[in-house]
Amino acid sequence: MDVIQPYLFLEFFRNLLSPLAKYTTEAGIDAIVHTWFIMAILIVIALAIKSGIQKIPGKFQNFFELFIGTIEKMVSDNMGEKGKPFFPLIATLAFFILTSNLIGIIPGFSSPTANLNTTVACAIIVFLTTHVVGIRQHGLGYIKHFFGPVWWLAPFMFFVEVIAHLSRPLSLSFRLFGNMNGHELILIIFFTLVPFLVPLPMMMLGVLIAFLQSFVFMLLAMIYIGGSLEEAH
Repeated sequence: MDVIQPYLFLEFFRNLLSPLAKYTTEAGIDAIVHTWFIMAILIVIALAIKSGIQKIPGKFQNFFELFIGTIEKMVSDNMGEKGKPFFPLIATLAFFILTSNLIGIIPGFSSPTANLNTTVACAIIVFLTTHVVGIRQHGLGYIKHFFGPVWWLAPFMFFVEVIAHLSRPLSLSFRLFGNMNGHELILIIFFTLVPFLVPLPMMMLGVLIAFLQSFVFMLLAMIYIGGSLEEAH
């Protein structure tokens, strides 16, 4: 399947990473290049906002204050006061995943989140954070989360809970990967068959999917980490 040629600066970084071709696929290299590009975009935007903060905010500052304020409220509502230290992590995941989802709509770019390596990396970060936080918060008592409230069901519940927790990174990564990869394939097919007008509704749908999948990932991350902060019953 022919893919639209990327822009020259992305091609430069692809050539820079060409020695990695024997360790990964071309799609994997593309994901790394686009991830670097998105990181650069987010860093530049963050520095621009920091240097231009005003008491009377303009439209640009207003937009990001609203976006960040919404995420902060979601963290507070879903994780409580104990969840506030994890706001930077949740917000970073939200901005990165949303930007990664949206960039694939632009011809010549591809979504890093349409590559399983990227989504697995994000899911592992959430998985490790969940259990590291749980152990730091409760010590060895964190194991009680796996036994359930009924003592005579503890062996069975432990088995069920371990499977449930191990399935979390799988569901997080494959849900995001499947939705974004599927949408990219549909867009490529439509652009190939009918290059004008008809793909526009699919692109609008892609924007909706990008926001929805970012929201779902962020919400589940808050639920998982928040659950590890709670006392076991």
